[in-house]
Amino acid sequence: MSAKLDKAIRRLCIALAALLVFAPAAADENTPNYVERIEAESEGNVTFDIPDNVLDLIFSGFREEKKPQKSVKANVLHSGVNKLSGYRIQVFSQGHGQGSVEARAKARGSAVVAKFPKYRGQVYSYSKSPNWYTRVGNFQTAAEANRALAELKRAFPQFAGEMRLVRCQITIVK
Repeated sequence: MSAKLDKAIRRLCIALAALLVFAPAAADENTPNYVERIEAESEGNVTFDIPDNVLDLIFSGFREEKKPQKSVKANVLHSGVNKLSGYRIQVFSQGHGQGSVEARAKARGSAVVAKFPKYRGQVYSYSKSPNWYTRVGNFQTAAEANRALAELKRAFPQFAGEMRLVRCQITIVK
């Protein structure tokens, strides 16, 4: 008996689902179809009155507008301390390890100054937890920094693989 009851309930559920799906369609026969109505009244020609400000919003991504170019100012140096965008050479970058990372970072900077006295006062050792960094120089152009990088790599081949240019704020005293 149970199997017959399950079958009857299943048929009833299917009939109710079909009724729910097809009943609204049958009731809509008297409801006007707006698409057909517009097609009939406009004879196939439809015009839209869209305000200009809305059109501007719609097409703003497609129109080619000339953007004002940013003026590129050369780095003007004033007397005293000047902070500007430039390059430094990172000669040390390490985090956790054996021994004092801080001491090794500062020793790397001292080694550079010992071989290249022109970098005295231009060695920057600092930490951003958990890492220590040592950067050398204050270069205004990438070309100038690349020449110095090549020079340092030749002088210190044992850690040449660690060296790289870093774009950052530099300090120039005039």
